Amino acid sequence: MSVRSFTKIWLNIIWGTKNRKKSLVDKEFRKRISKHLLENSKQKGIYMKVNYVNSDHVHALIDLPTNMTVEDVARLIKGESSSWINKKVEFKFAWSTGYGAFSVSESNLDKLVKYIMNQDEHHRTKSFTEEYDAFLRAYNVGGG
Repeated sequence: MSVRSFTKIWLNIIWGTKNRKKSLVDKEFRKRISKHLLENSKQKGIYMKVNYVNSDHVHALIDLPTNMTVEDVARLIKGESSSWINKKVEFKFAWSTGYGAFSVSESNLDKLVKYIMNQDEHHRTKSFTEEYDAFLRAYNVGGG
């Protein structure tokens, strides 16, 4: 019997635009970014189940590959997408330097997918800062 490594580590990765600036205002362009994130992740061997690009932040649900750290995944996705976006816009675009990565149990996947896909409605009543602070508190992470 051969020994192989298996993992199933779902992460909700959240990152914002630099200074939380609402620089991605065009909804059609955000859809293109979303599609690009999915395609680029696949090329890098990262399974991204779903993502949503807001004007000032992104949610991405990924299954952490066995050969990558959370930092690897965040760097690969954010770095390449920032470069791609800068080729498409007439202003200097940048993501924030940090990110949040929160574990998700298999039993909560459907709930999180719905949450991510319903970002427009969700952010009618809650800002990115309020949302992010709530994640920090829910996961008992300092600063929130």
